Amino acid sequence: MSRKHSFTITLSNNATEKEGERFLLENHTGFFKVDSDTKRELLQLIEVDRRYLRSFDLIYIPDLVGEKIDQNTVETYLENIIFIELKTTKKYLPENPKGFFFGATENEFNFGKILGSKFRFCFVTLNPKAPSFALLTLEELEQIIRLKRIQYQINL
Repeated sequence: MSRKHSFTITLSNNATEKEGERFLLENHTGFFKVDSDTKRELLQLIEVDRRYLRSFDLIYIPDLVGEKIDQNTVETYLENIIFIELKTTKKYLPENPKGFFFGATENEFNFGKILGSKFRFCFVTLNPKAPSFALLTLEELEQIIRLKRIQYQINL
């Protein structure tokens, strides 16, 4: 695959993920985008290594509606916070997440193991025929994985 083609795919995937984020934030309550400083603070509060900073995209607080997330909110709702790793597609998946194809890092899986029920993969499909999202714990995801393969990313 050419470098230019690979770069184009990466840009497209990043844009799709941003659309998935907007879909959740604008249409479903309880989802919140947090900045890097808040992410660091959250990891410190739950006593998890900072290397997991990029292992979640959003947080989900099921009963919280319309508030802005700040240090006070994080501390107040810490026990209710669920860490969300977003996976987004535009593919038509009427039985979301069945049929989903996605990449995940070892850190995302390890973070899910550490947090257990406090971590979810969120599968968003943006297809106009069936827009939806599905939240799965790592345990639930592992029960439905049909095929998982390792791909090495190498920098020289």
